[in-house]
Amino acid sequence: MNIPRLVVAAPSSGAGKTTIATGLIAALAARGLAVSPHKVGPDYIDPGYHGLAAGRPGRNLDAFMCGPERIAPLFLHGAAGADVAVVEGVMGLFDGASGRGELASTAHVSKLLRAPVVLVVDASSQSRSVAALVHGFASWDPEVRLAGVILNRVASDRHERLLREALEEGSGVPVLGSVRRSAAVATPSRHLGLIPAAERSAEALRAVADMGELVAASVDLDAVLALARTAPPLTAEPWDPAREVAPLAAAAGAGAAPGADRPRIAVAGGAAFSFSYAENTELLTAAGAEVVPFDPLHADALPEGTAGLVIGGGFPELYVRELSANGQLRAAIAAFAAAGGPVSAECAGLLYLGRELDGLPMCGVLDTSARMTERLTLGYREAVALHDSVLATTGARLRGHEFHRTVCEPGAGERPAWGWRLPDGPRTEGFAGAPGAANIHASYLHLHWAGYPQLAASFTAAAAAHRAG
Repeated sequence: MNIPRLVVAAPSSGAGKTTIATGLIAALAARGLAVSPHKVGPDYIDPGYHGLAAGRPGRNLDAFMCGPERIAPLFLHGAAGADVAVVEGVMGLFDGASGRGELASTAHVSKLLRAPVVLVVDASSQSRSVAALVHGFASWDPEVRLAGVILNRVASDRHERLLREALEEGSGVPVLGSVRRSAAVATPSRHLGLIPAAERSAEALRAVADMGELVAASVDLDAVLALARTAPPLTAEPWDPAREVAPLAAAAGAGAAPGADRPRIAVAGGAAFSFSYAENTELLTAAGAEVVPFDPLHADALPEGTAGLVIGGGFPELYVRELSANGQLRAAIAAFAAAGGPVSAECAGLLYLGRELDGLPMCGVLDTSARMTERLTLGYREAVALHDSVLATTGARLRGHEFHRTVCEPGAGERPAWGWRLPDGPRTEGFAGAPGAANIHASYLHLHWAGYPQLAASFTAAAAAHRAG
């Protein structure tokens, strides 16, 4: 299968990858092309902007959490039916999982996808030196095809001329565009990075449109498309959630018999819980569940017939007053959990299930309280399940990531969900229910279920059993 594609990378974070990648997606979509947006790494926020620009879900390609062998299949699944795919990188081009060489880096993913790389260079404080920088990145790894440069934050016509002359003389990499400095397309930031598109609605749409107009006026889109079309065919089979989960679901007893109702799994969404991977719900559906989204900021009850509850990540600390004021829903969630209903909660979901967040009452399902801190906890984790739960069995090994500025006290229950090792020693974390009631799994650890389809099978089976029970 051959889908034209390219990877948008940079020498380091902060060079403007998200602006250029989102702008490219929007500009190409404005031409009437079906554009498939992707993001290297675990980040949830950039794919939200990509999705607004493309009109289809932004999807993550994380070789650490999902395994290198799944990158091409996941790409082909997400890009099905697209005319072109744009993959935004993470950090600097060669920056991967700490201490693991190239694993999960933009360069690694570009090689797995056999995709040409366009380097976004922040040219604001350099002129001729840009050629040395680009030459170094182009020659560092011969397997990475650095095939174009987009100059960003260019100050003037004269500045652009100096940059182009230096690159023509010293790098051999063509310039595909030159983007002027523009505050108009800046995306507002907060303590964990950019503000998610789900929170900004009309403002986010305007920002995406501005990025598209800026890139369309500054980048040679015909040259970008020609470059994308040089990517050779991929021989992998597209990832298929049904194929991944069917044997696991059958073994776990998940789903429903032919003609029977599917167990209904409510998935929290909206502005407070906007972090999710599209493949997670696709796997739940493939495992036999009926997935029903709801917004805890506005719903006063769980969806009728809920047999399982998934609460993902987001920014509940910014909506703590609204979440706390919605006492009806908090009571409904507490009653569902107390009745043995299976609950899976990640990060923001963990905070919501606790007694309180920044002093305001939450659902009270877990005997822990959370508060904001100044310290950012960030990084990949290799975790071992310490107890059986609705997600995992004791001893299961999974890879995930942490990303938060809050702390829970205590950080683990009597039955911790996970154990992992950090440079300062081993750590136990999260809550795998109470003794004799392992229906709750709550943790700071974010998981990409495409890497572990058994999670969807296990959770759907628990929902089916609760409905039948």
